[in-house]
Amino acid sequence: MSFIDFKNIYKVYGKKFLAVDDFNLEIGKNEFVAFIGPSGCGKSTMLRMIAGLEEITAGELWIDGVLVNEVHSKNRNISMVFQNYALYPHLTVYENIAFGLKLQKIPKKDIEKRVQVVAEMLNITEQLKKTPSEMSGGQRQRVALGRAMVQEPKIFLMDEPLSNLDAKLRNKMRLEILKLHKSHGVVTIYVTHDQVEAMTMADKIVVMNEGVIQQIGTPSELYTHPANLFVATFIGEPEINLFTGKVKNGSVMIDSNEMALDTSKYKSLAGYEGKEVLLGIRPEHVRISDDSSMSAEIDLTEMRGDIQIVIATFAGKDLYCKTGASVLMESGGKIHFTFDKDNIHLFDLETKMRIE
Repeated sequence: MSFIDFKNIYKVYGKKFLAVDDFNLEIGKNEFVAFIGPSGCGKSTMLRMIAGLEEITAGELWIDGVLVNEVHSKNRNISMVFQNYALYPHLTVYENIAFGLKLQKIPKKDIEKRVQVVAEMLNITEQLKKTPSEMSGGQRQRVALGRAMVQEPKIFLMDEPLSNLDAKLRNKMRLEILKLHKSHGVVTIYVTHDQVEAMTMADKIVVMNEGVIQQIGTPSELYTHPANLFVATFIGEPEINLFTGKVKNGSVMIDSNEMALDTSKYKSLAGYEGKEVLLGIRPEHVRISDDSSMSAEIDLTEMRGDIQIVIATFAGKDLYCKTGASVLMESGGKIHFTFDKDNIHLFDLETKMRIE
C-alpha cells in the first residue's frame, strides 16, 4: 500500500488558470521522490498542497491511509524546508530549531534533548548560541534542516533548499540530505529545477511541465527511455542532439546520411515509412570514428577534466559529442563519427511522443 496517494489532483487559481492538471501518483514508505520541471510547471504548488498551505481544487490526497484534503496543515505531521531558509533573524540557532516544539508545548527537557541530537547530526552544536546573521549559507541551511528534523515528521518536504548555495556546498549538502533521509527512513519529496540534484538524489522522479506529469520513473528510466521530447531534452547535459530525418527501409536519412536502426526496438516503425521523424542521440553516444563517412566541422571544444565536449556543425545544427580528454580536438578541424544505433531515440514530429 502506498504511503502517499494522489488521486486526480487539480489546482485552479481564479476561474481560469490551471496550475496542476489531473495529478496521479503513488509514493511508497521511505521513498525519496523528486518533482522536477521548469519554473511555473506546478511542482511547488503540489508541494504546498501536500503541506496544506494551498487548497486542493479537486481530487483526493491520502497520507498513510487518511484523506487529508480538509486536515489542517498543523495536523498533518509534515515538515517543510524552504528555499530562503525562513529563519527568525532575532532568535538563536537553538531557538529557531526549538520554535515549533515550544508551540506544541513539549516539555523543556524533551526539547533540549531533541535539539541536541539534531544539532550533533548536522554538526552545528557549536553554533547553537549564534544568530543566523553570524552564520554562513551552508550553516543556515543546516539550521533549516534541523528545524524540520526535530519535529520527527512522517514526511519531509523540500522546496529547492540548495539553490542559494555555491556549487561545492550544494554537492556536500546533497550528500548530507541523502544520509539524513537514509538514517531517518522518512518519505522525502524534493522540488527542484536542477536535473543533477534530481538524478543523483531521488529513488523516483516526477517530471512536470505546464501542470501535467510528463513521466514518472527512476533516474535511469528517464534518461534511457524518455516518454516524450520534453523529457528527453530536459534530462541530460549537454542536451540530447536532435535532427529531422526521413524513415527509409529501417534507417533514418538525415540529408544524405543514413542512420541504421535496430528495427527490433520499434514495433510501430513501419507506420512511419517515408515520413519525417525527430532522431535524438545523446552526446556520449556519438562515436568518433575515422572509418565513418559522416563528418562535421568542429566549432568549439570544452575541456571538463577527464572528458571534453566537442561542438560541431552537422546537417545545419549543433552536434554535441562527449569524448576522452587524451586526444585534444581543435576548433576548425573535422571529426568523423557514427551514431550508436542501440541508443538512438525517435520521436513523432507532431505528437512529440517517443516512437516505440
